[in-house]
Amino acid sequence: MLNGYGSTILDGAWLTLNLALTSMTVAVFLGLLGAAFRLSPIRWLALLGEGYATVIRGIPDLVLILLIFYGGQDLVNRVAPMLGYDEYIDLNPFVAGVFTMGFIFGAYLSETFRGAFMAIPKGQAEAGAAYGMSGMQVFFRILVPQMIRFAIPGFTNNWLVLTKATALISVVGLQDMMFKAKSAADATREPFTFYLAVAALYLVLTSVSLLALRFLEKRYSVGIKAADL
Repeated sequence: MLNGYGSTILDGAWLTLNLALTSMTVAVFLGLLGAAFRLSPIRWLALLGEGYATVIRGIPDLVLILLIFYGGQDLVNRVAPMLGYDEYIDLNPFVAGVFTMGFIFGAYLSETFRGAFMAIPKGQAEAGAAYGMSGMQVFFRILVPQMIRFAIPGFTNNWLVLTKATALISVVGLQDMMFKAKSAADATREPFTFYLAVAALYLVLTSVSLLALRFLEKRYSVGIKAADL
């Protein structure tokens, strides 16, 4: 199948899935942090959060990937000698890809989470405080479950975009399925065959993700529509 390159591309697909999941974990953390900054009453934190979201969302992903990967590697190799390490440090493409994608999509998720928190009626937190809950209890027991329900549609869109954007990491040498498909296409001179196979794999991955996230959205919306009626 695929001139003997089928297993190689499937290995790349597994790496792509790992990259997407790990990157999204980093993005969720940075997105929550960014949303907290943007909603903070402390002005400099709010400005820092707004600056992060505005700058990152305004620059193409490929440009950011190249800037962060090569700029980060240059920075590490400039700082290392100051700490007594003189050998050249070559960044791991997977680790660099995870933090690069996580950093980029953290900015997008900060907007998703900010909007979700703002959609929660203020009376919810006030009612929790009136019942004697602490600030942390109100946050995790009242605000976060409702925030998740409001955030799932935006999160779904960001996950799908991130999954497809992992293909860009192949430009810095990560041997994901896009990288391996290009290598196979170059070796066999059959680019259409391998790029079509990769397109099908991305479609399968995003379709399964969409079904899972729609199920999750319905799970978090149980009783909501009935109450609205």
